[in-house]
Amino acid sequence: MRTLLKASCVVGFDGTSHVFWRNGEVVFSGDRIEFVGHNFPGHVDRTVDYGQAVICPGFIDLDALGDIDSGVLGVDNGSKFENGRLWSEDYIRRGPQDAYTPEEQLFKYRYAFTHLIRNGITTALPITSMYYRAWAEGYDEFTGVAALAGELGLRAYLGPAYMSGTTYARADRTAGQLWDEPRGLAGLDEALRFFKDFDGAHGGLVRGMFAPDRIETCTPELLVRTAAASRELDAPVRLHCCQSAYEFETVLRLRGTTPLGWLEGLGLLNTRAVLPHGIYLSGHPQVAEKGDADWQRLIACGASVAHCPEVFIRSGEALDSFGRYRAAGINLGLGTDTWPPDLLQNMRTGLYAARLLEKSAGQTSMADLFNAATLGGAKALRRDDLGRLAPGAQADIVVFDLTAPHLGPVFDPLKNLFLAGRGTDCRASYIAGRCVMEDLAVVGVDIPALQAQADRQFEKLLANQRARRFDDTQQQRLVRPVFPWAGEI
Repeated sequence: MRTLLKASCVVGFDGTSHVFWRNGEVVFSGDRIEFVGHNFPGHVDRTVDYGQAVICPGFIDLDALGDIDSGVLGVDNGSKFENGRLWSEDYIRRGPQDAYTPEEQLFKYRYAFTHLIRNGITTALPITSMYYRAWAEGYDEFTGVAALAGELGLRAYLGPAYMSGTTYARADRTAGQLWDEPRGLAGLDEALRFFKDFDGAHGGLVRGMFAPDRIETCTPELLVRTAAASRELDAPVRLHCCQSAYEFETVLRLRGTTPLGWLEGLGLLNTRAVLPHGIYLSGHPQVAEKGDADWQRLIACGASVAHCPEVFIRSGEALDSFGRYRAAGINLGLGTDTWPPDLLQNMRTGLYAARLLEKSAGQTSMADLFNAATLGGAKALRRDDLGRLAPGAQADIVVFDLTAPHLGPVFDPLKNLFLAGRGTDCRASYIAGRCVMEDLAVVGVDIPALQAQADRQFEKLLANQRARRFDDTQQQRLVRPVFPWAGEI
């Protein structure tokens, strides 16, 4: 079936950059786009006119929230050493446990994938918290995640997260490292098995990746084997890196080099690497190592940085700066990482943070952030058929409504969305030519029932976080309200 979509604005691709088509058309059949422009000359089986709307390529989320987010519990709730965000020595002594049953683990992905689609995201590399696990993820769980991506129609790069260790809180409220290398290597074996069984599954919607959890929780052997698997299978590796001063100094102490220096030595710093968040490099004012060696490594290697501005700006941190990285030729994509899974909001936050740090509005533009959410993500995945509306590209197409009152008078479709829009202004989504959302509703999903289950599971998440605290903090309030509740102590 050949389908024609039309709207007051279409964001097409001319082979070099995105361009606007006024009152444009997009035609696709099967999973491929055939035409973008005006007055398609051929026969079509179905026409959908979205009116005052913008049709654009689906967003690519390189660090996609795949969870019922626990990161929000770190906002103005005190030290992670006291509030249970980290495992405590007491919790390790009692024995770590999964917060959720296997069925509940799968549900959190259903909840997250639904909201990714709802926010105009068509390709996702999901990330979830390991703090609520007995250890990490596994093959059996991800067979269910892959089936779920196929059911909902989300294009997903998947692989169970694995790790050799975890950071924990000592009794003196300092950070320590707990290691179990055999468990990490077993996790890599499961990830390798998953890749071989599921890369290309569900008509190509599911692709494999390797997802070691954090650089500071990996041993050399684990990363050497990851690098070999990535090389052999030509597979992407998504590894959280350069995201905190603690991580930087821990790697420097344990491995004798910076995080990027270590990855370079292990053979992991290359075009297959996707690195959230790329902030703390040598020369950063909060780390001990001076000089620009890491900066030169990042420029030379071809790795991509998954920029997640929203989650960092909450704690007063930011990439310094988006425009500087882009001007140096470093490929930048975007990620959500936290609730809400809204890349439009991350574009806006990223734009404002960049301009504040650059002390100018001239170095970073709205187009730069939009490109990161589309073309930058596609480049990170080495996919020239994603992130653009052009003949031959995948029919990953989203429609943003422009009639909502909060958008104000429309003067430029993307500027209106940047200044006042939100991801949930997405009205329709097509992934690989399949309509997965129409009229603001994800196909086949009962949103009230989904939310009710998420609320129940969030209570279990809270209970698990309370259990992770030290025994002497068990009775303290976990969530600090913005203002005190009247009548309560």
